Amino acid sequence: MTSPLLAPLLQSFFVEHLLLHKGVSPQTVASYRDTFRLLLRFLQDTTSVEPSALELNALDAQTLLSFLSHLEQQRNNSVRSRNVRLSALRSFFRFVALKEPACLGLATRVLAIPVKRAPRAMVGFLTREEVDAVLAAPNRSTWAGRRDQALLLVLYNTGARVSEIAAVSRSDVHLGATSAVTLHGKGRKERAVPLWRRTARLLQQWLVELGFTESVWLFPNAQGGRLTRHGIAYLLNQAVEVAQATCKSLAAKRVSPHVLRHTTAMHLLQSGVDPAVIALWLGHESLQTTHGYVEADLAMKQQAIEKISPPGLPSQRFKPSDALLTFLGSL
Repeated sequence: MTSPLLAPLLQSFFVEHLLLHKGVSPQTVASYRDTFRLLLRFLQDTTSVEPSALELNALDAQTLLSFLSHLEQQRNNSVRSRNVRLSALRSFFRFVALKEPACLGLATRVLAIPVKRAPRAMVGFLTREEVDAVLAAPNRSTWAGRRDQALLLVLYNTGARVSEIAAVSRSDVHLGATSAVTLHGKGRKERAVPLWRRTARLLQQWLVELGFTESVWLFPNAQGGRLTRHGIAYLLNQAVEVAQATCKSLAAKRVSPHVLRHTTAMHLLQSGVDPAVIALWLGHESLQTTHGYVEADLAMKQQAIEKISPPGLPSQRFKPSDALLTFLGSL
């Protein structure tokens, strides 16, 4: 039996399955698109067959395992990136199993490719002093500096993903007795995050300044367009470099927008906010994701261990020192 061509199935997967039937977010479409771009180039290099001429059976389990190894060894991708690519391939072959029942065997073998385990790195975060130094770094005498300070403060206040902060428009900001910003998260999910008074005041000033521009974005680039993920990471790095002059500990840390997101979660946790509330704040689907911040907080662990007597030492019985407490204890 001849194998169906890959191209029509791939087009149907993106146009019908992902966009029409599932309504996935643009970020998911972009991630899956990049996966298949890498795969098709890999197949073209290894088989000398043009992508439009490839048959589905060219994507057997062994070939896809070679592709995943290529990502790690030749492209130096992390295990996490490798697993993201595998997730896209699995989604496609679940679609294939429904669309082409004759290819169920091929799809089953691909779906059996395991997710690779990797060491789980400790969550990195900044201290409050380091955050203050970074937020004070932008030069507020310039338009870009005022934008950067407002952006970084909102990023820290909300714990937003970099893609979420880039997508915030002016209409997403709600200022009043209770100020908040609406974030558009993964899977087209929206959440409203409250703003501190300091953040609300700075945003009010920034919105007044934006009133003279035509951009719909809350934090536009110099041309009025939407800032990219790389652009936000770049301006954060610039602020960190400036902040190192007053906060030396920043020189030993690799600071990214995601580290700032971790920092928000950690500071909320240290302030006594319930992990379930932090999960809602950050837009986590699972509370297990938020649990990683508890594991990383050495101060909380130290407080817990201080409540336990070391092994080999007799536990101490509480003895009231006050006469009234002694009397009540004798009743």
